[in-house]
This record gives sequence, C-alpha cells and structure tokens, in this order.
Amino acid sequence: MPVIMGTAGHIDHGKTTLIKALTGINCDRLVEEKKRGITIELGFAFLDLDTDLRLGIIDVPGHEKFVKNMVAGAAGIDFALLVIAADEGVMPQTREHLEICTLLGIKTGLVALTKTDMVDEEWLELVTEDVASYLESTFLKDAPIIPVSAHTGASIDELKQEITRLTRAFKPKRRSDLFRLPIDRVFVMKGYGTVVTGTSFSGKLKVGQDLVLYPSGLTTKVRGLQVHGDSQEEAEAGLRTAINLYGLEKAEISRGEMLAQPDSLFPSTVWDLEITCLPSAKKGIKHRTQVHFHHGTREILARLYFLDRDNLEPGETAVCQVRFETPMVGVYGDRCIIRSFSPLQTIAGASIINPLGRKVKRFSRDLHILETLASAQEKDLVIHQLELAGTGGLSFAKLRIMTDIESKALEKVLQTLGGRQQAFLVDKDQRIYVSGELVLELCDQAIAFFKTFHRENPMRPGLSRGELASTWGKDLSPKLFHFVLERLNKQERIVVDQELLHLPGHKVSLASDQDKLRRELTALYQKGGLTPPTLKVVQETLDVSAKDILPLMRHLVEENQLIKISEDLYFDARAIQELRTVLTDFFATREELTPADFKDLTGLSRKFAIPLLEFMDKQKFTVRIGNSRKMRRQ
Repeated sequence: MPVIMGTAGHIDHGKTTLIKALTGINCDRLVEEKKRGITIELGFAFLDLDTDLRLGIIDVPGHEKFVKNMVAGAAGIDFALLVIAADEGVMPQTREHLEICTLLGIKTGLVALTKTDMVDEEWLELVTEDVASYLESTFLKDAPIIPVSAHTGASIDELKQEITRLTRAFKPKRRSDLFRLPIDRVFVMKGYGTVVTGTSFSGKLKVGQDLVLYPSGLTTKVRGLQVHGDSQEEAEAGLRTAINLYGLEKAEISRGEMLAQPDSLFPSTVWDLEITCLPSAKKGIKHRTQVHFHHGTREILARLYFLDRDNLEPGETAVCQVRFETPMVGVYGDRCIIRSFSPLQTIAGASIINPLGRKVKRFSRDLHILETLASAQEKDLVIHQLELAGTGGLSFAKLRIMTDIESKALEKVLQTLGGRQQAFLVDKDQRIYVSGELVLELCDQAIAFFKTFHRENPMRPGLSRGELASTWGKDLSPKLFHFVLERLNKQERIVVDQELLHLPGHKVSLASDQDKLRRELTALYQKGGLTPPTLKVVQETLDVSAKDILPLMRHLVEENQLIKISEDLYFDARAIQELRTVLTDFFATREELTPADFKDLTGLSRKFAIPLLEFMDKQKFTVRIGNSRKMRRQ
C-alpha cells in the first residue's frame, strides 16, 4: 500500500534542499519561493526506493507564518522526516512541527541532521546528543538520527537506506470503501481545464467516477487522473493525486474542501471531539474560546464548548464541542489541530468522536456516552452512536462515517447487534437503524400511554392508529411508529382489532349513571329515526351538559349504534341501514335518484335529506352526477 513521508522542521534548516538531494526534484515551484529562498506552499516529490517501491513525499514550509500550510501537508503523511540543521539545533518550529505531528497521530519517523559540512566533529557530536535528549519524550525517541549534507552528498545514501527500511516496515491502515481527498491545490491546465491535487485519506478512485465537492455539494466527474505525474486509470489511498474534474470552474473550488463519493459525507456545523491541550501551552483553553481549527487541508474559525468544565489546563484531555459558522465534513477518528486566535500558536489537538454532533447543554446526560466514544470497541461504538441519535436513528451511510468501520465489517456488526436486539433496522428502504434500548423504552412508554388512555376513557374500546400517531407518536417517524406497534402486536402486548388498538383484556366499562344515560340516548335516536334531535335538543331533553354526553356519544359511534353525520347530527345506525335497503330497492328498477325522488321515498325535509345524500356519497354507496345520483357498482 502506498506510503507518504512528510518533512518537518524549522525554517532554513534545509528541508527542500535535502528532498532535492534525495529525489532530484525541487519542491519550490513558486517564483516567490525561488526569489526569497524559503518554502511558502506545500511541495511534492517522489522517491523510487526500489523497482517495486515508490515513496510519496510532502515538503512543508518551516516559517512560523506558514504553519497553516504545514498542517495542511502533515494531515496526509504516514511518517515524518524531522530535519534539524546541525549549526542551529532544535528551534521553535522544530518543536511546533513535532507537536503537530504528534497531535495528528503520527507515530514513527526518522531524523536528518543537515548542514553537517558547516560544523566540526565536536560540535556535531554535541548537537546530536542535544537532539537525542530533546527527542527522548517524543514519538521519535528511538528514531535514527542521521547526519547528512545535501551540499556534499555525505550520508545521503545512508538516509535513503533508512527511509527504505521504514517504508517497507510501515503498514498504513486505510479504508477501501470510502474515498476522501482533501484538496490542497486548485489550478487550470491548458487543454484540460480544472485540476485539483491532494493526498487521499482512503478509498480508491477511477476515471469516469462521479464525485461530490463537500461541503458545497457541487457534483463533478473524474475526467483524468495523474499520480506523481503519470497518467493512471485508478488511484489508491495514500497517493499524491491530481484529478482533472469535469464541469467545475476553478473559482467554484477552494483549498480545504473534500472530494468524495455522492451521499458518503454529511456536512455539519457541530462536531464532538476528544481534545488534548498541549503540555507546552502557556495557558489553558477557556470555555467558548474562539480558535483557528485545522482539519485535513482546511482552516476555519470556530469556538470550543466544554461540557464539563470552564477551562482545559495544559496536558488535560476532555470532551468538547466545536461549532462552526459554515458546515464541515469529517469522519470518526479524524485528527484535528487547534491554534489560538491570537497570537497564532498551536495549543491543542483533537480527534473527532462524532462528526454529526448536535448542540447539547453543559453537563448533559449525553456527556457520559460521549466520554466513552474515543476508546469504544466497534460494537459498543455503534450502540453509543445510535443512543446519541435518539428517535431519528442513523442511516447505514451515516454510521460509516460515525464509526469509521469498513462497510462489510459494519454489516456484520449490525447483524450481531440485531440478533442481540441491541440495534434495530426500522426503515429498510433508507436503511435506518435505531438503538435497541430506545425501542424497549418506546414500547414501555406506549403501554403506559394505553393504560392512561383506558383509565381516562373507560367508555372507549380503544383508539385508532391515526389518533395514537398524533398524540403519543407525534415525535416519531412513521416507520419507527409502525415498527414499535408491530413489535407490541407480535409480543401480544397490544391488540389490533380492525382499526382500533387497545390493551389485552380491556373492556368498556360504564358507571351506573352512564349506563342509564346510554339507554336514554339510544331510545331517543331510535325514536327519531331519520329525523333525529340535534345535540342541543338532546341536552335539553335529558338535562345533561355537552361534557357529559359527548364521550358517551363517541362510545356509541364506536359501537356502531350511532352514525355521526356532522358535529351536531347523529342517526340511529339501524335507521341508516334501513335507508340503504330502501335505496337499493329503488336502484333495482331505476338508474338515477333525484332529490325529489329521495324526498318521496323518505318524506324528509331538506334539513335531513341533503346531509343524508352527502353521507351516502362519502360512504361510496352513491355517486353524484349533476343534480342526480347513481348507485355505485363494485
């Protein structure tokens, strides 16, 4: 798998000159760089270590004003070549660059002690000891320190041998299923159009493949690929890659944006981080501090919000939220660099634990879950991310970036969790999963809701799905609502009786006075037939209030003893059935029914005739055509 080496070190310590001596490539390509003799932008080269081994090299600027460029380059490297000039030794940017490499998770490398032709043996020995002492507390404590001279060529071959050994031993871990390339250069090439370059974090890319520019969402296609100047049909992760893009202008693309496959990344203005303040920082980091935030090749202003403290002291690690004014795209485990707003100094490093964070209150109950994310094993990580997502759940695509688990491995994890009922697939079309614990809680909440409903509505046999969805389930997606009900039904914790839902064993219960009122109501409407009393008349006749009578009226409707035509008009169900029989007999010999025919059949006035005719239409027993009606045929 391809490997990238990056330089690090103080300005004028000979990084670019050393790379030229190793590769024959001058990484300073800008006129200003050549004129001033310093590196300003990132430089790129490659070194053929053997017939089967090519090493990519990123040369970074050493000047303190260009540290942001250095961070952009260091984000894509696998191991570091720390360059220290023998005539000066360890300097400020030596320390800052090494701290940045540490914060980015780089764990190995080697040291080149340059300009040895400018010092004597005694001084070289002292400097070597000093450098070794400085490196004792860093990831380079066991790294070889090789004195070299790019000017005379002394020990360049020895340095190549060490680089070869390190490259062959290095086994980078990169995902194969999620292509991501942070853009570090954008330019126009005559005859080709817009070209971007970068070092891909993961995945593979082929000519003709569709891509999206994140976070803007602009779509494009790969017109051509070059790797270290050679045209290719496919590019692997970890390679310096130039991509000729179709359909995008240079002005539409900015350094720091990310190229990835469609629907694979999700922009967010909030990330949850595990952050560590550098032990060398002069002071701690306060809650709500504004900082320069570096991720990949992008630098952006942001604010840090600590969830359990007011200040992060040097050397301390904590969970915090970073909030951006414009969206960013990241993946769980991505490393980030944090620099103070003013003066510009590196003060902390962080790793993303949730790239789709949401604003939460300080000391929230989510804090405990967030604190476990950084060190969680795969199964626990999936569970915790689902717990944080709540009722919204997470799609499979979002889980890929929130866990950094390969797609095939994630499938197996979800299958295992599903078997243990720790995660559930609630939407097969969108592949949305929710926490198993959440489903158990929702089931218990639904049962509690039913118990309360039955207690408060003893005359009702149950409630409809629609009624339940608009009350208890109003904050749930339709798919999750349906999933919970189906689960309760299969477990026989609820009963689905046609359109009504109720708890097992629930029966309508009426108090003695309600039972008396029920008989009186039934008798009134049976007597009224097709000319029933209005609600107002019923209340006056029985001397009851609307509050007392309406629940009982609803109960009689649910029992199919009354038919509700409008808010004020109810009919005895048997009277309506008899009317249907009369109309059926009429249509047996006649094609159409006019209002006059209806009046002759029933003897009803317009007050009752029109509502009943419209009711028959709504019931799809009749269909209105002009001013007449016909019987609907199956």
